[in-house]
Parts: sequence; structure tokens; C-alpha cells
Amino acid sequence: MPTVIHLRAETKPLERRSPLSPVSAKALLDAGYVVRVERSSDRIYKDEEFAAAGAELIPAGSWLKAPREDIILGLKELPEDDIPFPNPYIHFQHCFKKQTGWAASLARFARGGGTLYDLEFLTNPDGRRVAAFGYWAGYAGAAIALLAWAHQLTSPGTPQGPVPVFDTAPVLAEHIKSTIEAPLRANGGKPPRVIVIGALGRCGKGAVDFCTAIGIPESSILKWDMAETAPGGPFPEVAESDIFINCVYLGPNRTPPFVTFESLATPARRLRVICDVSCDPNSENNPIPIYSTYSSFNNPTTGLTREIEGPELRVIAIDHLPTLVAREASDEFSSLLLPSLLTLDRRDSEGVWTRAEATFKNRVSQLPQA
Repeated sequence: MPTVIHLRAETKPLERRSPLSPVSAKALLDAGYVVRVERSSDRIYKDEEFAAAGAELIPAGSWLKAPREDIILGLKELPEDDIPFPNPYIHFQHCFKKQTGWAASLARFARGGGTLYDLEFLTNPDGRRVAAFGYWAGYAGAAIALLAWAHQLTSPGTPQGPVPVFDTAPVLAEHIKSTIEAPLRANGGKPPRVIVIGALGRCGKGAVDFCTAIGIPESSILKWDMAETAPGGPFPEVAESDIFINCVYLGPNRTPPFVTFESLATPARRLRVICDVSCDPNSENNPIPIYSTYSSFNNPTTGLTREIEGPELRVIAIDHLPTLVAREASDEFSSLLLPSLLTLDRRDSEGVWTRAEATFKNRVSQLPQA
């Protein structure tokens, strides 16, 4: 029997990305896979694009009744309830690092007999992820950080409104460039000083590229990576910048904090905006331990866990930033993921899948005994 890949419609608000593009769907169909795609009016790719590629269109939510052997492909975590999961699933579930609620989330797969191939843990033999949204996460994070900075200058003390969503990166860049014209004049014509930590990685490169694309001079961008952070933080250069963009991947080991309440308690603080692209506020390894809640596209910034003196400081902690540039992000991610998807019919022996399954089983073994 051919292997069935069932692309489900996303349920996370404002999530427009897809781990599968029409181009990738056609490649899978040509390789002998059955590709079923749930209809979605939110997905960046139109239903008609998948139909033209030869995929079968099915109703949204039909993954719940799919045969147990069908592989359920998605992007963000499944809805929170208590139904068990019996299928093989591929998506980001955000539970393998023991995030808040990890045990209840993972137990649903264990109870149902299903397997979670978490997209974050699909890796090559050297441990590098086969597909990631890093570049576009940094790109979008920098865009929202500049929006927040502009809002802080022109409307301090007032809530920032929803972030406008665009289909392509060039349109987003033009919008931000025009939006910050008045705030730049209010700032005496001076561009914000931006510090990017993790600047040599894909995420950091995306952040830097966005800043330069809208005209921020290189001299106003501090590009930090392992060499600069090796002595261990917190770093006064963060407080002395207007915008801090954290692009360091949150690994299993604790990182010395880049910023603390004590490091911010200085009259020299210029910092108004932190964009934690790698956001995981519930992890003890988070190097920005001054906030505890996520933000969203509707409410793009969150406050600190305690008040500090000086300029208002807000944190951007949106866990699906690349959906701001959904087409470019989805095109790149799906092309990177495709070679692995083409081996799904051999997932019992193919390394990328056996490694991911071993990680899943390891985490299940750590579930508290009920």
C-alpha cells in the first residue's frame, strides 16, 4: 500500500505557514505517495494550488478520523484537549524540552499508541536540523522590533496594536521603512542602535539583513556571536542599545543571562525593546529571565515580571514569527524538508526518522508515572 501523507489545516490563530508546498506535494505524488490536503482559507498556499499539483482536497479537521497508518503532517502543536493520538505525526509540539505542560501533551501520544516526529528534532547525523525557519524568524523579529521601537517613541505608555500581516518580505520591508520615518525624525534623525546576539547564525543573519534592508547603517548594528558572549553575561552593551534581538538557539544547557534586572538598573539604559526570537519564557535555560509570558501578533509585546525605572521596556515573544512572511518562509522550509519526506516509506530504517523516534521514546520514558 502506498504511504499516505495527510496535511492538516492549522488551528493556531494567524498561522499561515505550511510545511508542505504545492511543489513539494507534486514531488511526493510523483514518487508514489498519496497526498491529501485539508482545505484551509488561512494557509498561504491556496487550495487550488494543491489541487493543480494533483493532491486530494479533504475537509479541515478530517485528520481526527484518518486511518491509523496515515501520517499526519502539520506545523504547530495540536489543539489542547485530552483525546489520544494514534497516528504517526510530524509537527512542532514544543514538549521535548519539558516546557510547561509537556507531560500532559506527550502522554496523549503514549496513550494513543502514536509517534511524534517533532520537526525540531529531525536531524542529520551531525545533529543539525534538516529544516528550520531560522532566517525568516530573525527577519520577521527585527521587523516587529522596529515597529515596537517606533511605537515606544511616538506613543509611550499606550498598548501597541496588532501587527499587520503581509504576504511577501519586500512588502513588509517597505511598510516598516515608511512606518519608522516619523519616529526617526522624533529621534533627531538618529537610527536605533540594534544589538543582535547570535548574529552569525541563520536567524541572526535574517535579523541583520532586515535592518540593513530598511536603511539602518551597519555602524548602528552590533553583531555579536560566540566570541563576544564567551565571557558570560549580563552585558552592559545590551542596556546601552535601543533594541536587543536574541537569535541564540535555546539548547539543553543553561546559558548565562544576557540581561538581568540588575544590569538594566543603570541611568545609561537606552533599551526599549527586546525581541526574543528564540523565545521560551518557561524554560530555566532562557538567557533573558526577565519576562514569563508569550506575546502574539494581536498583542505583540509583553511586560517584565517586575517594574524597572527608566524608559518603558517591552518584550516581543511570539513563537511563530515567520508567519509574518509566510510564503518565503514556507517555500524555503518545505524545500528543506522534502528530501526527508521522500524517505517516509522507509522511516523504520532511515536515520532522520529513527533518530527522531528514539528521541520521542526517550521523552516518553521520562513521563511521570500516573
